[in-house]
Formats: sequence, structure tokens, C-alpha cells
Amino acid sequence: MADETHAFNKTFKFNLLPNIKSAFLEDSRISELLMKWSMLGRISVQAFNFDQVFQSYMMKDFVLNFFQDPCVKNNLHVLDTSGVWKPLGRDVTRVDVEHVPCTKVSVDIFDPIFSSGIVHPSGHITKCFHEVHPDFDKLRMMLIEEDSDNYHVVSACDRQEFLFRLFKHIVLGGELCQYEDIISPYIETAKTIYKNLVSVQKDSETKVISIISTILKVSAYDDYGLCYPSERDSEQTFTYLCIDPFKRHVYVLYHNYGIGLFNKL
Repeated sequence: MADETHAFNKTFKFNLLPNIKSAFLEDSRISELLMKWSMLGRISVQAFNFDQVFQSYMMKDFVLNFFQDPCVKNNLHVLDTSGVWKPLGRDVTRVDVEHVPCTKVSVDIFDPIFSSGIVHPSGHITKCFHEVHPDFDKLRMMLIEEDSDNYHVVSACDRQEFLFRLFKHIVLGGELCQYEDIISPYIETAKTIYKNLVSVQKDSETKVISIISTILKVSAYDDYGLCYPSERDSEQTFTYLCIDPFKRHVYVLYHNYGIGLFNKL
């Protein structure tokens, strides 16, 4: 019992890993797409290591330790309202943590989109009328309109998957997003980001590949309220912690939608 109590009282310590770069942000082709989608300069990945064994039941304590760690406080980048990157520098008192399912090792999660008329056989996204949004399409309709005919072509379970969430985030893009006419850039970019952030292992006997990463969607609060990833709540302002328990690395995927921000590249 004492060992069990001790396990719950662990305090994780973190160190910045400045030399670990995210390959997708170094890819010129993806950078061009992120610029087109108004996400370049507003999206970042940082890596930290940690000093204790991580298990999923520890996730809330892990996240609170993360934001309260001096190294994280002084090095975790956020985008302020003037569009300038700066350290978090806030005294976090509580956190919200959502465990995000992450099981997919292929892109078959997107198959229903191709078989439902949302996308033509050519890969072109079907256009449609919308009362509010000009130049709308069935893909965005499926992603955001719960009463649309196609909303449920992707199951509720698959919609929660990290791969699908990445796909949705890049389709919706940033404040000044220029949308694609064909679906392939969205899927390929989501797949690349996913492969960069998620760790896998192969069973030596069955050769089956499985995900070992734990993905957490997080937000943090100080004494004044929400302070991270932004003081303003938005679906397109998000942070995911991607935890590799074997390497003891945590990768921080951050994006600020940036209402009123100047997109600094």
C-alpha cells in the first residue's frame, strides 16, 4: 500500500530538448500548405524529456507537473495577442486533461469520406451551398455541421481519434485559411504530422504494429482563469501532449487560431 501511495505522489521533472526538431515543420512543401491554410507561424512543436516512469493513470498529475515545472514555465512557447512568441511564464494552478484515442496505423479512417459523395472519384471535394459561409463544401459541412446528412459517415469513435482530429484541424485551418479543392493535401499532411508525433512498436512474433504514445489534449489555468494555450477559448486553438513512455519524451503540438493576430512567419 505504501508503494502504491508513493507512486501517486511522484513529481515529474522536465528538461527542454532544443535540438529535437519536428520534421513536418522543416518540410518546405508542408510549410507552403500551412501558409496557405493560415497556420504557419501559429503552429509549433517542442520536445521535453521527463525523469519518471509514466503510466496513463498518472496523466492529470503529469500534466499539472508539466505546467508547474520551472523549465516548462520558462521555455514553453505561446503566441501572444500581438503575434509574438514568448515563454508561458504563468503560475499554473489547475489543468484540464482529455485522453485522446490514438490507435490508427493506416489512413483507412478516411475511407467513408470517399464513399459518401463528399469527395468525387477524382479527389475533388464536392461544393455545396451554405447560408453563412461562402464557397462552402461537403467536407467542411461533414466536419462541423452536426445536423448535416454526412456528419455521421465517420463514426463517433473514429472522430475522437488523434489522426482524425489532426485532419479536422488542418481542414478548418487558421483565421485566413485558403481551402483546398482536392482532399489529398489534407490527408497527406495529417498523416505526416501524425507519424512525426506518434511512436509505434512492432511485435517481434506477430509483426503487428501498435501505438505506444499517449495523447492528451490539455489546457491550463492560473489564478485569473484560462491562460494556455490561449486566454481565449477556440476549437482551433489547441495543445496536444504526445507522450512516448519508452523514450520519456513529451512532444507539445501547439496552434493558436489567432483572432486579430498578424501571421508572423
